Amino acid sequence: MNATHDPYTLVPGVPSVEDFRRLRTDAGLSDRAPEAVALALPRTWYGVVLEHRGQPVGMGRIIGDGGTAFQLVDICVHPDHQGRGLGRRIVAALTAELDRRAPASAYVSLIADGPARLLYEKFGFLDTATHDSIGMYRPSTPR
Repeated sequence: MNATHDPYTLVPGVPSVEDFRRLRTDAGLSDRAPEAVALALPRTWYGVVLEHRGQPVGMGRIIGDGGTAFQLVDICVHPDHQGRGLGRRIVAALTAELDRRAPASAYVSLIADGPARLLYEKFGFLDTATHDSIGMYRPSTPR
C-alpha cells in the first residue's frame, strides 16, 4: 500500500471499553464483561488500536509483569477489514515494542486460534507442544 493513500493508522494505546467489546465480538472472539474490561485495559503493558478513517477496526495488547512474562492478547481485525495484512501490522507493532523494551530473558506467549498460528509463526512464535509443553487454561466458574 502507498503510505500516502493508506486509510489505516496504528495508534499506541487501548480502545474504549465499548470499542474493545465490539471489536472482539465483531471479529468472532468471545465477549468480556464491561466491568472486567474496565479493570483490564489500564493494566495493559502495551497496546495498539488500528483505526480506519478515525474509527477503531482492530487492536492488540501485551499484558504481563513487565520483566519475566508477557502475553499477546486480544489481537483482532474487524471482518470488513481482514485480508489486507492488518493483523500482521498489529503483531509487528507489538513484537517491535517487546524487542525494544522487554528483557531478552522474558518469556513471551500467546494462544493461537485456528489459522492465526500461521501469522504468529512469521514472528518467531513456536508451538509449545514441540518443546514438551502444552498450553492450559482454567475455565471461569460462575459466582
